[in-house]
Amino acid sequence: MVTKRKVYKKSAPNGKLTTYLGRRDYYDHGTWVDNIDGIIVIDPEYLKNRKVFGIIVVAFRYGREDMDVMGMSFRKDFAVKQMQLYPPLEENKHPLTKLQARLLAKIGSNAVPFHFDLPTTTPDTVCIQPSEGDDGAPCGVDYQVTTYVGQSLDEKIHKRNSVSMSIRKLTYLEDRKEPQPHGEISKEFKFTSGAMKLECSLDKAKYYSGETININVCVDNPTSKKAKKIRLQVLQYADICLYETVQYKNIVAEVETEEGFPIESNTSGFCKVYKIRPILDAAKRRAGLALNGRVKYEDTALAASTEMAGKVNKENLGIIVNYKIKIKMTLGFGSGDMVLEVPFKLAPNRLKGNSLKPEERASEDDKEDYDLVMEEFQRVAVKGFENEVSGGLTSMGE
Repeated sequence: MVTKRKVYKKSAPNGKLTTYLGRRDYYDHGTWVDNIDGIIVIDPEYLKNRKVFGIIVVAFRYGREDMDVMGMSFRKDFAVKQMQLYPPLEENKHPLTKLQARLLAKIGSNAVPFHFDLPTTTPDTVCIQPSEGDDGAPCGVDYQVTTYVGQSLDEKIHKRNSVSMSIRKLTYLEDRKEPQPHGEISKEFKFTSGAMKLECSLDKAKYYSGETININVCVDNPTSKKAKKIRLQVLQYADICLYETVQYKNIVAEVETEEGFPIESNTSGFCKVYKIRPILDAAKRRAGLALNGRVKYEDTALAASTEMAGKVNKENLGIIVNYKIKIKMTLGFGSGDMVLEVPFKLAPNRLKGNSLKPEERASEDDKEDYDLVMEEFQRVAVKGFENEVSGGLTSMGE
């Protein structure tokens, strides 16, 4: 069976340079990142003595770009990778993927392949949902692959003869065995012996976007008090790390119930499994919610948990995202509440065949037959993305 393979295409305003990419999303697998392989199509007569360069820029935005407080910019751009694409240099050559070979055969002699490696130390694409009425560029981290015509790498990039395509870098949390998240808390009361105990465990440590979380709650109550009801919430914490840490906290899913309650005094062995499903639809209008970028609105999901591997400078991560289950059990009059939080990880949707290493995937691609479908590259029009990229970027390093 022949399948269809989508290829994204975008041309410079003057029509002299066109870039093709086979994907929008690129995954970090911990020890390696998906390669960015594409094709540029050039007009040799237009180039004359100039060259074609490529650059991957990660932008950190921490507020409106027109704001400037005491000389501190609210936007930082890092050049993750930059190289000459045409004429191709020997040190930049890389084996063709099957997709590149198909595109070269289809497009013709003016097509040139390119290849970028992304470092594993670069941050994930994350966007903080702005409040209603805020039409500026949203706070977040985003990536752009830009190809441009110029005399040198450091030359200013002009919009008329450059192509910028937004991509997403996401962390794929490997499906490995980890201890089940667990937490417990106890509370003593005046004028009664014993302590009420609240215990919670999750069925696994990592969940994929849209997956149901099973929360096992157990209560032992040897006291004379009673528990009236329970509320369960999925909390998202987004820490913005620049100069000083600012934290957004959002409820992305919530369940409140009195089923099985009240738990009377001198009761032990109460156990119940509650199901909760954190999805974007339930919370997408909440300001401060961290999303996995805005390349296309229908592709956006809740931001994945940030993996902190080794000693990492938090400022280089931009935004750190964590998730917790919060259990709040309401007790009788004058007894207060019992609150317990249990952390877990949220990952992007399961990958279909893309978890293979590049060299393994190349052999798999040879077995697959598909037709190419060209699609004009479009994105949500958000202020700030249409600006020209200028020279003088800071190198993030490898």
